[in-house]
Amino acid sequence: MTRFLQPEWLWLLALLPIVLLWRGRRGPVAAIEYSDVSLAREVARRGRSRIGLLIWLLPILAGALMIVGLARPQRAHGRTEVTANGIDIVLDLDVSGSMQALDFQIDNRRVNRIEVVKAVVSKFIDERPDDRIGIIAFAGAPYLVSPITLDHDWLQQNLERVTVGGADDGTAIGSAIAASVNRLRLTQAKSKLVILLTDGVNNTGKISPIAAAEAARAMGVKIYTIGVGVRGDAPIPVRDAAGNARLVMAKVDVDEKTLQTVAEETGGKFYRATDTDSLQQIYQQINRFEKTAQTVHKFEHTEELYPWALYPALGILGLSVLLQQTRLRRLP
Repeated sequence: MTRFLQPEWLWLLALLPIVLLWRGRRGPVAAIEYSDVSLAREVARRGRSRIGLLIWLLPILAGALMIVGLARPQRAHGRTEVTANGIDIVLDLDVSGSMQALDFQIDNRRVNRIEVVKAVVSKFIDERPDDRIGIIAFAGAPYLVSPITLDHDWLQQNLERVTVGGADDGTAIGSAIAASVNRLRLTQAKSKLVILLTDGVNNTGKISPIAAAEAARAMGVKIYTIGVGVRGDAPIPVRDAAGNARLVMAKVDVDEKTLQTVAEETGGKFYRATDTDSLQQIYQQINRFEKTAQTVHKFEHTEELYPWALYPALGILGLSVLLQQTRLRRLP
């Protein structure tokens, strides 16, 4: 990048056209006066004489170069090194049967909760390229979808394979938190997060959510909790004995109090998402809250360019003086 350290000197360049205009109107000072200009006409037609008339332009050119030199042109060579100190994150996703409820929409199309959750979580992963992220899904028990990794392409592939409706149904919130804390326990990251999403109440598992939150706090793990689903009844697809699918209205029961207590215990925050937009906004807000720390080192080398203007200016000025002492000089 080229820049001028003292660019205010460049304003003097605006005076040079005025000097040229003044010199052109004034014309050269006569060295010898003739009673009849025809006596000198033949001399004026000679090429050497015409070249001599242009010698006065050389100091103007030298002056322009000197002004550029006074403005201190510089070329800056710089580079920036950014060291990202990422955050280790575990995403806990509820995949119990109730996550099939069709109370969310994408592009005015009714979809189930897990489809919306996967789309929003996928975008969240894309927006945190410097963080190690893992995924744990849970229903009646937690299971590992992906260990904590920086390979987000592989992480996205495993997220896509997450489905609802395993053999062991239920909602083991406490066990999911405990499994996540265990994964984060041995990592070296300064910041460790669990983002737990569920649409139900802890109804199975050997560990209560509060006890798991206390363990998380002891390990320095912050937990954000998200309750999803409409309030009231939601349509859930079921199959009858003949295998035919139909919708039944089932009551949505999110244990907001417990989720709030878990979040507050660890310094996190509880959110409630009742539609697609609110769920997207929640993950965006968490994304803004938990910024990845970065250390920036800037290196810059400056090369002075004024000699490239000053030395030619001195050379042109010297040439002008020299030519005025040769056969191109004016007569006294």
